[in-house]
Amino acid sequence: MRTTARAAAWSVGLLGALCVAVVGSAMVGPVTLAPGTVARASLNAVGIPTGVDLNTAAAGVGSLSMPVPNVDLQYTYLFDFRVDRSAETIVRSLRLPRIALAAVVGFSLAAAGTVMQGFFRNPMADPSIIGVSSGAAVGAVATIAVPLSLPFGLQTAAFGGALVTAFAVYLIASEGGRTPVATLLLAGVAVQTLLGAVISYLLLQSGDSLEQAVLWLMGHLYNSTWGEVGATLPVAVFGFVLLLTYAREMNTLLLGEEDAHTLGVEVERTKRLLLAAASVVTAAGVAVAGVIGFVGLVVPHIMRLLVGPDHRVLLPASALGGATFLVLADTLARAGPEQLPVGIVTAAVGAPFFLYLLRKREVHAL
Repeated sequence: MRTTARAAAWSVGLLGALCVAVVGSAMVGPVTLAPGTVARASLNAVGIPTGVDLNTAAAGVGSLSMPVPNVDLQYTYLFDFRVDRSAETIVRSLRLPRIALAAVVGFSLAAAGTVMQGFFRNPMADPSIIGVSSGAAVGAVATIAVPLSLPFGLQTAAFGGALVTAFAVYLIASEGGRTPVATLLLAGVAVQTLLGAVISYLLLQSGDSLEQAVLWLMGHLYNSTWGEVGATLPVAVFGFVLLLTYAREMNTLLLGEEDAHTLGVEVERTKRLLLAAASVVTAAGVAVAGVIGFVGLVVPHIMRLLVGPDHRVLLPASALGGATFLVLADTLARAGPEQLPVGIVTAAVGAPFFLYLLRKREVHAL
């Protein structure tokens, strides 16, 4: 009960911080808006799905194509505050989709990073440690270099590449029904190196699309849409809930696999589930935003220093902290005279801070 209360208290506090960050971020841009205007326009964007439109989209390569189902949700909006029409358009159509996507991606990466650090019992672990980001990059850059016609286009290819890579690393590292953590780590490093070579080759072949490919690899949230938010949010929430239900098992695994087995944890099954869920959550975030570093590395480590190692508290705190961090980072990325890819900002902020922690704190083991 005490742990539940701590988790709830931290979650409420961090959720409040996220709301403040969202409103503050929506105020920033070429046209500065008042907090009240932003708040009313944001509430006007809150709706519940009340219907579904089914249509078809073409998918294929070159002259080969086939129809695939496409789903559009219809919404009923809950509020109708009076707001200047131009200000409401700026908030609802331009700024809020980008802010919402930043929050969802930050939430996903920080949650996955927390699990990976606990899984490997190493605070230097991050969501891309088993090659998920590299696999997504291969899928995305291949789509740019060799134009393909897919539902959701580049995002589908990136998501598929991430999952295929995670599954391949797992198969390589597994033997006799067991997956040693050290072997999994080494397999991930080797596959990342191989995929790095593939990405370099694809970049050489991308021609006029080189700038688009490099921009994706930097991680960005340009031209974000509500459709991307709607596609990513359910995956992030479902994966997070699944991971949270295994928080107690993650705590036990910190003691070591033999001790965890002695305490009744089905070690290999739990490892497979954690690995799969963290990979899916990471893939969902990377597919829509590109490779954004340090969110899944720095945020879980900071939150562990604040709330302790208990994953029942740490996991929700890290996820909400990651959402707030990426919203603030993206606000900085678009606040200057020229917009920057958010991956540059997260690296510029995260790397020095993590180096500071390395100098001032003991971060060599969990």
